[in-house]
Amino acid sequence: MTAPTRIGAYRVERLLGAGSFATVWLAHDPVLDGRVAIKVLAENWSHDLRVRERFLDEARLLRRLDHDRLVRVHAVGELPDGRPYAVLAWADGGSLRDRLARGTPPVADAVTLLDEIAAGVAVLHRHGVVHRDLTPGNILFRSGSGHERVLIADLGLAKALAAASGLTARAGTPGYMAPEQDDPFAVVDTRADVFGLGRLGLRLLGDATVPAHVREDRRGGRALPRLRVGVPPGVAAVLRTATAARPADRYPDAAAFRAALRHAATAPTGRAAATAAAPSGGAAPRPRRRRLAAAAAVAVLLVALGATAGDAAGRTPTGAVARSGALTVALPAGWRAGGTGWAGQYGDDGELEPALVLSPDPGRWGADPRLPGAFIGLSAGTARRTTPEGFLAERPHADCAAAPPRRTRQAGIDWLVAAFACPGVRSVIVEAAARAAGPAGLLYVQVTPPPGSGPGFVDDLLAGVRVR
Repeated sequence: MTAPTRIGAYRVERLLGAGSFATVWLAHDPVLDGRVAIKVLAENWSHDLRVRERFLDEARLLRRLDHDRLVRVHAVGELPDGRPYAVLAWADGGSLRDRLARGTPPVADAVTLLDEIAAGVAVLHRHGVVHRDLTPGNILFRSGSGHERVLIADLGLAKALAAASGLTARAGTPGYMAPEQDDPFAVVDTRADVFGLGRLGLRLLGDATVPAHVREDRRGGRALPRLRVGVPPGVAAVLRTATAARPADRYPDAAAFRAALRHAATAPTGRAAATAAAPSGGAAPRPRRRRLAAAAAVAVLLVALGATAGDAAGRTPTGAVARSGALTVALPAGWRAGGTGWAGQYGDDGELEPALVLSPDPGRWGADPRLPGAFIGLSAGTARRTTPEGFLAERPHADCAAAPPRRTRQAGIDWLVAAFACPGVRSVIVEAAARAAGPAGLLYVQVTPPPGSGPGFVDDLLAGVRVR
C-alpha cells in the first residue's frame, strides 16, 4: 500500500489501521491545527455502489448524531479517483483491542468501562440505530478536559431500526455477534447490541488463565466462561442475561442493560443477583422509590427504541375507542390510534403482543418531538420476568431530572407513575406501569403530554386503559 502525502487539505502522517472496507490515516488539519483521523474507502470496493453508500451512510449518521460518546465527523470528501473519505476526530487513546492485548483492567475498572460503553450504545438506541458489530476494536478512547472519554466507532454496519430486518446483509464479528445475526430472515434489533455488550463484558471480566474456547454453549444460552475472582455474582447474572441465545430473554436495549449492571455492581450481593437475573425468568424484588428515581439518571427515550407499535395501520377516528388484542384504550380528544403490536415483544403464540400508539398524528409521533402522544402496551412475557417497579427501573432517561414516583388507581388498576423533566422540545416524559388483573400481563404506558396539561391528563389517559 502506497501512503498518500495528502488527502484533500490534510497532510498525512501515518497509517492508523486497515480493514476489509477502509483504511484509516492519521493526518494534520491545517485549519484547526490539530490531528484528525481520515477514513478512506478501500480501492477494491471503490466501484461497488452498495459498499460506497454504506461508507457514506456511516459518515452521515455520525454527523447527524454528533454526540460526545460517538466518534465525531468533521467533514467528508472525495479523492481524485472518486473514493469517498470521512474526516474524523482522532481517538488518541487507541482502542480497547489494543489495551486488552496488554492485559485486562482490574474488575472494578472493567465494570466501569463496560458501563461507559453501554452509555454510548444507548445513544445509538435512543436514535433508533442498531450498531450490530460491537467489538473491542470498535471501542476507542479520547483524552481531553481532564478525563478520558470512551467512544463508539465504526458504524458502517449500523442500520436504522426500521431497516434492520430480515433481508439485510449478514454482518458482525464472530464471538461478539448475536445468534440471530446468523439467520438471514431474523429481525435484528437493539437486543443484538445487548448481546454484544454482554460479550464485551465477558472479555473484560473473563479469567485469562482459562482458554477462550473452553466450555461455552452460546446457543444453549446459559453457560458462561469462567470469570475472574472478585466479579460480583449480580454482574455475572447480568452478563448471562445479556448473552442469552433468545433475544426475548435479554435486556431490551443498552439503557436497560446499563441500569441492571449498575444495580448489580452496587447492590448487596444476594439482592443484586436476584434482580439482575430477572429478565431471563422470575420477578425482580420491588426496589425502593428512591432507587427508582436514582435509576432515572441513566437511560434513554423509549419512543425510539423498539417500544413502538408495529406500523400505523388501522388508525381510529378521533374520540373513538382503540383496540389491540386484549388491550382497549379510550382516545383523548383529537387523538388517533395506530399500530399492529409491540415491536420485539412476542407472545406464546408467536404473534406480537398488543400495543397502540396514540397521538394527533401517530405515524409522526416518534420522529416529531413537538407532537404529544403515548405508547401503550400489554405484555404477558414481561409480567413473568419482572414487576411494574422493576420494569420502570429499566427505563430511566439519561438527560432528564426525575420527580419522585407516585401511585394512582384508575379504573380499578394500580399504576406506578414516574415523570421526567427533560431538556429540549420534549420537555416532559411520563412512564407508567401496572399489572393487569388475571393472567393478561404487565401494562406499560409512555406519555409525552400536551404542553401545560399537568398530571390530570396522564391520569385521565390511564383511566381509559382496559384489559378484556
